[in-house]
Formats: sequence, C-alpha cells, structure tokens
Amino acid sequence: MRGGGLRIYAILYLIFLYGPILILPLFAFNNGTIIAFPLKGFTAEWFVQMTQNETLRRAFLNSLTIAVSSAILATALGVFAARATTRFSFPAKGGIMGLIMLPLVLPEIIVAMSLLVVLLAMGVGLSLVTVILGHTLICMPYAIAILSTAFNSLDKSLEEAAYDLGETKWSAFRLVILPLVMPGIISSLLMSFTISLDEFIIAFFLAGNEPTLPTYIFSQLRFPKSVPVIMALGTVLVLMSILLLTIAEYFRRRGVARTGQKDHGGFL
Repeated sequence: MRGGGLRIYAILYLIFLYGPILILPLFAFNNGTIIAFPLKGFTAEWFVQMTQNETLRRAFLNSLTIAVSSAILATALGVFAARATTRFSFPAKGGIMGLIMLPLVLPEIIVAMSLLVVLLAMGVGLSLVTVILGHTLICMPYAIAILSTAFNSLDKSLEEAAYDLGETKWSAFRLVILPLVMPGIISSLLMSFTISLDEFIIAFFLAGNEPTLPTYIFSQLRFPKSVPVIMALGTVLVLMSILLLTIAEYFRRRGVARTGQKDHGGFL
C-alpha cells in the first residue's frame, strides 16, 4: 500500500511538472487564436508565421550568438578550474571554488542587478557582449561540475606514463588528458548552450535594445494574437532542449564507459 501511494504521488507529480509542456504542441497546431479547449482544428500556420517574423529571427540569431559564445567561454574556463581543483592543491582552494560556484545558489535577479550596477558604473554599454559575460558567469558552475567529474575519473597513471615517455606537461595534457575528457567537454558545451539559450533574467537586464528569444517571448505575451506563434516557438525550443540534453547525456555516458567508472546518474 505504501509503495502504491508513492507510485501514485510520483505519477501525479510528473503530470503536474510536464503537463504544461505536453500541452504546448496541442495549441501550436490549433487553428484558433484563443488558448482554450475545445480545439478548433489542425493548422501549421503559426509555424509559418514564426519563420516569417523578422524580429523573431533577429532575436533567435542573437540568442544563438550569445549561447554559443557563453558555452565556449564557460567550458574553456571550466576546463582550467576543473583541472586545477582535481590535480593540484593550493591555498584557499575551497574558498575560491565556493566563490566560483556561488551563482548556483544566488538568485539570478540579484546577480543580474549586481552586474548591471557594476557595468554601468564602469561605463560599459549594454549589448550582446554584456549578456555573454553574464551568461558565462551563470554557466560556469555547471561546466565545472561536469568537467570536475570527467577529470576526477581519469587514471593518474596514464599522465605519469606520458611523462616517463618524454612528453612535456602541455603535450601530455593535449595528447592524453584532453581526448579522455572530451566527452565531458562536449557535455559541458551542450549543457551551457541550453542554459544560456533559455535564460531570461540576465538577458532582460543586460541586453539593452537587443532582443533575445526569452525577452522577445516575454514582450509578445501581452498580445493575444501573438500567443499561438509563441506556442509554436515554445514547441521548437522544447524539442531543441530535449535534443541537446540527450546528446549531452550520450557523451557523458560515453565518457563514463571509456574511463571504466561506475555510473551514478546524469542529466536524464
């Protein structure tokens, strides 16, 4: 009885959590402009309007630029941080890593307001560059968490064997370590890309006059006629996020299998 109650609770929880996402495609293909049941009929018109919207295309390109740049920067910095913390000991190591991981627990609105105040005080104009900096800050803790797992799973004897065979520290890192942690790097890139693409608060405060996908969606919700197009856009974004997370999980499991470590679970 106790197990049955827990199963019912889990099913109801999943319905509550994912029900709204499952409803998105229904209204994205619904012929009516009012988001309500009963549905009127099947149509792909909203997807056509989505592709013909110039502002939406600009917002998508901006978000794509921000997400790619943030993912590369966060992963590159995450490689250095993960390598340093898993391989070396240095003073105040715990405190430094705690500060780097702090954005995980700080409310994003506090981070966004702080960045806005600092950037304006420095005379830096708001643009896509400031959003990239903010998203890199937000994505770095996730990148470090993924990459630290990848570096921790390495067998140190492989690196020592490379040194014994005459490799320098840089060549051993490039030829031995990087290929082994490459699945973790790819997972970090994909995860950071997904987080940046969906992030709203940092972009809302730091984008200035440049639209991004989340800020564009927020601005269009006040217009009832635009809601079906937003439903179509939301359907595409959900599918993209699921695809990217699935790819990231594939490379994470591939990395675990390559190093021979026990899999303790991942993104999916």
